[in-house]
Amino acid sequence: MPRLPSWVRGRGGSPAAVRSVKRLLRTGGLHTVCESARCPNLGECFSLGTATFLILGDRCTRDCAFCAVPHGRPAAPDPGEPYRVAAAAQRLGLDHVVVTSVTRDDLPDGGSGHFARTVVALRRRLPGATVEVLTPDFGGDTAAVERVAASGPHVFNHNLETVPRLYERVRPGADYGRSLAVLAAARRAGPGLRTKSGLMVGLGETRDEVAAVFRDLREAGCDMVTVGQYLQPARDRLPVAAYLEPEAFAEYEAMAREAGLAEVHAGPLVRSSYRAGAFAGAGRGAGG
Repeated sequence: MPRLPSWVRGRGGSPAAVRSVKRLLRTGGLHTVCESARCPNLGECFSLGTATFLILGDRCTRDCAFCAVPHGRPAAPDPGEPYRVAAAAQRLGLDHVVVTSVTRDDLPDGGSGHFARTVVALRRRLPGATVEVLTPDFGGDTAAVERVAASGPHVFNHNLETVPRLYERVRPGADYGRSLAVLAAARRAGPGLRTKSGLMVGLGETRDEVAAVFRDLREAGCDMVTVGQYLQPARDRLPVAAYLEPEAFAEYEAMAREAGLAEVHAGPLVRSSYRAGAFAGAGRGAGG
């Protein structure tokens, strides 16, 4: 793969600190999206003692062309996982916890019940912490969205990932309108619940298309958005169409604010859960 520009190279962090976090996760039989998605910020985030938990296994029922998370037949949900996630978050001393999952189209509720149990376990074990969920689209099942929203998260995140024109190539199995509807349903279901989404750029989108996505997000009631550079995580994943310079991200941040989005975090290495605690105003939290 081509050499990365200097502005999209992640920080390595402390090897000893990274190993310590990995030992904690392996002891608890837990997965992180930081590792599974080959996040460039892993060294930095693990060195700070943070991680984004990946629940419902490490095999996804979809095979999005941008994503390094393995695709295949997942195992049955582990009923003890929510409690181990809560215990690990407590051990890490997190005051903002981010939980995401693989997509589970094989489950009748899309895994929403497992999400809800994880949120409840976190709220009980860490009553002073805030909880952010980064969910799949649950196949557009509004009841599944409502189930997660009712469990008590503080932030409900669902990523649009890219512009509508590129969905068929980038997110086969997903639907732009359906993802917007997930965010709108979360907004209706949780009074006071903050909603969030994320975009990757550098996949061939245009500036006008990104501006239109910002407007659609605001219309759906979204509060927060992240914008980051797409990086090809493996040779069999989509190639990068363009590396945007840091100035372009400053422009996108201004455009998002102009569209009415209250909180915007844009930059080459920004990811949905990168420094999520600080972004949500909750202090030290999960990242990846």
